[in-house]
Order: sequence, then structure tokens, then C-alpha cells
Amino acid sequence: METRKITRLGREVSAVGLGCWQLGADWGNVDESDAMGVLHAAADEGVTFFDTADVYGDGRSETLVGRFRRERGDGVFVATKMGRRAEQVPETYVEKNFREWNDRSRRNLGMDTLDLVQLHCPPTAVYSSDAVYDALDRMVDEGRIKAYGVSVETCDEALTALSRPNVASVQIILNALRLKPLERVLPTAVETGAGIIARVPLASGLLSGRYTAATTFGADDHRNFNRHGEAFDVGETFSGVPFEVGLEAVERLRGLVPEGQTFAQFALRWILDQLGVSVVIPGARNAEQARGNTVAAGLAPLPEESAAGVRATYDELIRPLVHDKW
Repeated sequence: METRKITRLGREVSAVGLGCWQLGADWGNVDESDAMGVLHAAADEGVTFFDTADVYGDGRSETLVGRFRRERGDGVFVATKMGRRAEQVPETYVEKNFREWNDRSRRNLGMDTLDLVQLHCPPTAVYSSDAVYDALDRMVDEGRIKAYGVSVETCDEALTALSRPNVASVQIILNALRLKPLERVLPTAVETGAGIIARVPLASGLLSGRYTAATTFGADDHRNFNRHGEAFDVGETFSGVPFEVGLEAVERLRGLVPEGQTFAQFALRWILDQLGVSVVIPGARNAEQARGNTVAAGLAPLPEESAAGVRATYDELIRPLVHDKW
């Protein structure tokens, strides 16, 4: 497994990580045995970076990741997130709440000092608050957390956070249907030494290449209940691209997939080819998916014609729908 150094974090992480939202909730049921199988399969393939959040299954994902870490040892790097269990107003993001949320995550994960804690897509005003960063700095000084970062919805939020010297990482949606971060966010991260954690890399499964117009999703799956932003930002579901348009884009991209690669591996390799990406965090519902995702790290960079094809498909089909929103 290729590793990449995050300068502001002061350590290297696996180029392909594991997103653990699926192990908590909102993707249909994943039982504990399957969840632990996913975690161990990823680690067996060299994954060291595991991303979770206090809100995933209201702590279920953190608890499972914590159990897994105890089984595998300290080589597991855990990035968690906080804030989405509370009312989403700037007044919620204060030091007292940070400490309460942090205490709960430390209990869930069974860790005295958390590796990386990220603000979980808070209201936009939070990214500009001196008091927020001062509180996070104190938590680092006290040994509650080793480092902190942010997860964002928009590129402007990412750039605001990157201007803060102690923000170790920015987690942002980046995939073949969401190209805007390539313009300013990734170059700024390279310049500052901050990490870029590429999330929603398969556009909620669209870029697995397995879906058709007849594909359906369960009532407890956000790809059903959040298609229009009913529960949270619509950009989190299919990257904000209407399902039918996403299917058309996938069909255009299908011919660019090199022989011997799955569509998902092609989509992940495209992300890894972008300068500034530290780690990509696809999710997985079973061990086979987890193992398949890690293959992308060992593939050769995509040929120029593939990169050009991704850009052309985005410009023609996707840009008018998403570019100015996030």
C-alpha cells in the first residue's frame, strides 16, 4: 500500500483509507460481523486510515472502530468527526460542547487521545471563528486530541479553514463528478502542507458502475431518503448530481476504464492521480468491496486521454448542475 505524508499532521497515512459511515447507519443494515470483517479486510490490505464520526449510527461506527483498533493495535489511525449530533447553528460550536463531544468519542473509541478530530460540516460561519480554533488548540495542548481538521461542503469553506495554521486536514467531496476542488483547494493544500481527505469518492456508489435506472434503495438508505436534501446537504448523496444524469455520465466514462480494472478502481485511481490528495476514503459494506478498493493504490496513473475524458464529461453534463453550488 502506498503511503502519503501529511505535513501538518506529521505522519504518513495509506493512500486508500476506509470511510466508516456505512458501518454506522444510513446505508441499509450492516451487521456487526460484516462490519468487523470490512475493517479487518481493509487493514489486511495495508489500510491504516479509518474515518468515522460520532453521528454515524449515533456512536455505533465509533464503537466498532474502537473495538477493531484494540484488536489490531496502534498502527490504526482513527479520524473521527464531531458536531452533527447537535443543532446546526453557530452557537452550538463552543468549547463546552467540544469537550462533551470529545469525551463521548473517546469513550466510544476507547482512546485517551484521539488521532484526528474534524468539525463535521458545521455552519459556514464556524470556519471563520477565532474562538473555535482557540478551543481546538487548547484541546491539543491538553492531550485530548493530537490534531484537528475540518470536513466541508464547499470549496470556500475549505479555503477559509486552510488559512488557519493548525488545521491539519480538510475533508472534501472529490470525485469524477465533483471537480471544483481541483481549481483552488488542492493547490492551497499543497502550498500549506495540509492534508486532503477525499470523501464520497464513488458518488454514493454511482461511480461503482453497477447502478441502472431500475436500481432501488431501502427506506433506511440516504440514497433513497436524501435525494433532494431532505435530511442533510444534498451534495452528500450522489454528489448532488441527479441520479439519471449520473447514470448517463457513467456510461460516457465506461469506455475510459483500462482493461482489467473495475469502474470503482478507475474512479479511485483518478482521485489518487490528483496532486494534493493525501488519502481517499471509500466505504465498503463487505470485505470483498474493501479489498477491491485498495487495489487502486497499486495501479498505474491513468493515461491522459482518461483524464481528458473525465473533464469533458464533467464540463458537458455535470458542471451546470453542481459547480456553482459547492
